[in-house]
This record gives sequence, structure tokens and C-alpha cells, in this order.
Amino acid sequence: MKRIKLVFLFHFILFSAFHAQDLEEKTSMPRSDIKVAESGSAGRSGILKHYPTYPEYETAMHNYALNYPDICLLDTFATLPSGRRLLMLVIDDNPDSLEKEPVFFYTSTMHGDETEGYILMLNLIDTLLRGYDSVPRITSLVNTIKICINPLANPDGTYAGGNSSVNGATRFNSNNVDLNRNFPDPEDGMHPDGNAWQEETKAFMTLADSLGFHISANLHSGTEVVNYPWDTWMNVSANENWWLLVGNEYADTAQYYGPSGYFSSVQFPDGVTKGYDWYSINGGRQDYMNYFHYCREMTLELSMQKLLPESYLPVLWEANYRSLLNYIEQATFGVSGTISDSLSGQPLKAKVFINNFDVDSSHVYSRSVDGYYHRYLASGNYTLTYSAPGYVSKNKSVNFMDYHNQTMNVQLVPDNVSAAYAKYDRFKIYPNPTSYSINIKSDFKSSQMIRVNLKDVTGKMIKMWKFDSAKKNVSFVVDDIPSGIYFIHISSDQRDYTDKIIIQ
Repeated sequence: MKRIKLVFLFHFILFSAFHAQDLEEKTSMPRSDIKVAESGSAGRSGILKHYPTYPEYETAMHNYALNYPDICLLDTFATLPSGRRLLMLVIDDNPDSLEKEPVFFYTSTMHGDETEGYILMLNLIDTLLRGYDSVPRITSLVNTIKICINPLANPDGTYAGGNSSVNGATRFNSNNVDLNRNFPDPEDGMHPDGNAWQEETKAFMTLADSLGFHISANLHSGTEVVNYPWDTWMNVSANENWWLLVGNEYADTAQYYGPSGYFSSVQFPDGVTKGYDWYSINGGRQDYMNYFHYCREMTLELSMQKLLPESYLPVLWEANYRSLLNYIEQATFGVSGTISDSLSGQPLKAKVFINNFDVDSSHVYSRSVDGYYHRYLASGNYTLTYSAPGYVSKNKSVNFMDYHNQTMNVQLVPDNVSAAYAKYDRFKIYPNPTSYSINIKSDFKSSQMIRVNLKDVTGKMIKMWKFDSAKKNVSFVVDDIPSGIYFIHISSDQRDYTDKIIIQ
């Protein structure tokens, strides 16, 4: 369990009374467009009905990748000293390539005795793979999101009693360390628990560095609640409204499809809490991901009891699988696009920040490899500032609505473009600033065609001219162009020159 809480045993009397007829009667829900009845049975023929042995788990993960090679890739991102492995399946229409799409992550059972999420994740993998090309909603999710799932984050704890059974599972890893206190903490530093980073911790930190998750969830059990940032301090997240939106969506749907009282305890009647309001911890993975990786990660507590009897696992799946899909779908909403250099078109790593809104690492960055970014927001009016070292910052306003995506591609202009091309300087542009005309003087000895492009700060083409360099001085009228900052690009077959010019 992520947190030490009282166990409300009465919930499992309700669980045992919850039967198939109840499921059939619930044919609608608060979001009536979410209906994936076909996926409800997709995993019931396999591993959902029992806790696997460790070899069965590894075999299942390998077989998923083997049987669905077009949409599934197995990543062994660490091998522990015990020989057990940290495994993750990447499910995507192009699983082995990086695309301009959000990267989503589910991880479970970092506390080894909290095994319910372990089984839910295996069943979710089965559902996504079986449903692809047959269930439209699942097909859409797989085509538009890179979905990464790690069912078992602490195999040494789960199989502490031996590889043949989860009986004997422990909360801690093989070094008796609580992995959910072992991460760098925004308030309490790099080693808040006083322990060295464990092999599991280092593996997850490296994984987060390499894949750049945009949105994720960490699955636990011990109570029933959606827990959102922050855990370590009382600060209110800049994304509070977004967390309440997605948290209540998860909890409301689980309440509706679960047994009476599920996800609505006396302590958490709405099924949602801010971590610090419950109680404070430090060194948790959730705060690490949000603060240090600019990711949106929440913690799901899925069951009052750890190591549920196997007969309850189908009930748990029925209560949660729609919510699990809903949260994956949230990855597609928000403001997204690419950020690039306005002159070269090359992708940029840039900061996306909202003034008078962002605090505590709530901003995001675009990827340097392709310039892709994704910013999750609740409904409202925002002004996003895009900035990168060596570039002129740019502001873009957006009126955003929940459950929508708005594409905003941005080009940033270098703030020292003339210096960047100084070695090619064979032109003189004057006057600058100007109010009527641009004069260009060239010193080419041979005659050649010169092309002149005038662009605004967004990279939009304003004017195009051509002249023969044999004309040592040429003039172009610009009095019909609005005042502002522009960039003039002069090129020949041999040379390029760019400079900033101000039209008054």
C-alpha cells in the first residue's frame, strides 16, 4: 500500500454481493459516449482470474510482443540482481519509432504486496491488443498514443516468497526499502529516505529520462481513491482544476460500474484527494515525475484490501477498466504541436509557460528531437509563452475547452541571426530602422541572381524580390508594410545572409 490506512472490511461484503446481473443492468454512465462492452470480456479468458507465477508473468509479456508484433514491443528496462526483470510493453501503431504523439505510462505494484493493479495491467494489455482493429475506441487510442505499461514494478517484493506464488509478498524490495520513498523529492532533496537509490528507482528514473512521459499513473492498493499532487507539501498544484477533472472522471466511472460503495468511503466520499490533504510523504514517485519530469502523474489506490482473493479480480476489472481507458484518452486532449526554428525549420527544445499560472514545474518542454510538446489544461483562457535560449520568445493565446485538443505549432526566431550568418556577410542593408525603403548594397565581383525574402516574426512570408548582383545598389519600397520587427533573408547560389530589420 502507498499509505497506511484503516482497512474497511465491509467493502468486500459488498464485493461478494456484486454479480453479473448488476453488470448487465448498468448500460449507461455519466459520459454516455464511453462504451467498450467488447473489451470487458477480452481479458477474462486469461490471466485476470489468477495471480501468475513469476515465470508465467515473463512468458505472458514475451508472448504479447510475439503475437502482436505490429503494435506491441517488449522492453526489458532493467534486470535486478535477483535475475527478475522490470518489463514494459509499448503498445502503439508504430511501437518502435518516435512519433509526434503523447507518451502515456501505467505502472503498478511498486509496493510488492499490492497486487491488484498488477493483474489489472495484464488484463488491460490483453484488452488493448485483442481490441485493436475490432473495437474502434481502442484502435483510436493505440493509433494516437504511445501507451507504455509496466505491470510489476517490484517483482522482488511481489515474489519474496518464491517465484511460484505471490503468497508471502512484501511491501519492500529485496533490500527492505520502500520504493515509494526512494525518489528525489521537491522539498526534501535527492535522498529523502536516507537510502541510496535502489536498482528499481534508478531504472525508472532512466526510463523517464529516455521516453519523456507526458501523462502517467502509479497503481497501488490499501484504500480506494485517486490521489493527485502534491504529496510532499501543501502547495496547491497549478493544475488543480485539471486534476479534479480527470480524478473525478476516474472515480465517478468506477463508482458507477463498481459495487455499491466502491470509491466512496467515509474518508473519501468523492473518491478523490490531494495527497497532502490525506497525509504527507516524501520521496514518492508521483511528485518526482511531476516536479522533475514535467509529467502529469497521479496515484490510483484501487482496493481496500491488498492481495484480493482471486474470485474478486473480475469484479475489480469490471469496476475499473472503463476508467483506465478514460485516463489513457485524456492523453489526447490539451494543447499540442511542434516548436521549431523559424529560419531552418529544425526542431527546438523550448519551454511552454503560462505567466501568473505556472508554479512548481507545472510548465512543460518540447522534445529536442522533433519539437513535439503536449500541455494539459482545464477549460479557460490562457496565454502560453514559448521560449528557448537564443530565441525571441513568443506569446500565443488560447481559449481551451475540456475534452478537446488544440494544435498550436510555433516557430521561434533566433535573436542573433545576423551573427549566425556573419561569415557569409557580403551585403549591407540600410537604413535600419526604416520607414520607406530597404537599400541593399552587394560586393560580389561576378554577376549572379540574388533572392530576397522578407518574413515576419512568425516566419510568414511578407515580400519576395530578386535582383542581379551586378547592380551594386538596389532599393525596395516597404512603406505599405505594417510597423514591426522583420527578418530579411538574402541568398545566392553561393551565399546566405539573414538580418533583423525594423520597419517604423
